[in-house]
Amino acid sequence: MSSEDHRAVRETVLRLLNEALATELVCVLRYKRHHFMSTALGGIAGFAIANELANHAVEEQAHADRIAERIVQLGGEPDFDPESLGARSHAAYVSGRTLVEMLEADLLGECITIDVYGDFVRFVGEHDSATRRMMEGIRAQEQEHADELSDFLQHLRGAA
Repeated sequence: MSSEDHRAVRETVLRLLNEALATELVCVLRYKRHHFMSTALGGIAGFAIANELANHAVEEQAHADRIAERIVQLGGEPDFDPESLGARSHAAYVSGRTLVEMLEADLLGECITIDVYGDFVRFVGEHDSATRRMMEGIRAQEQEHADELSDFLQHLRGAA
């Protein structure tokens, strides 16, 4: 691979990492809101789920921190600009008016993130094994989140 090709791959990886950073930050904000609102909107079920949503927010923040650190390690600059955060994120910030709507938004965000990170891992391949391994680990935790959210929704819908 020529130095020009290597530079192009590096720039693409940095752009993709900054998109992943934006995605994680949007997910943190969405989970934080849903954590605080779940008890108000979800009754007893909301109380049962609130702590798990808070844990997801903490884990998403840890993902964001790891991604930002990797961006710096690669010689880039992590983009925390709140004005463009939503546009750079793959997942949407959805407030939700009910507990089910909030959990559906969280699940959709996780599913989109899992797909996007899978594409990212395949793109990075052997070009950058450290970034690939980091994103594989983050993607695995996003799958755990999706599984938990799916279980919550199944129980809520079964109770309705």
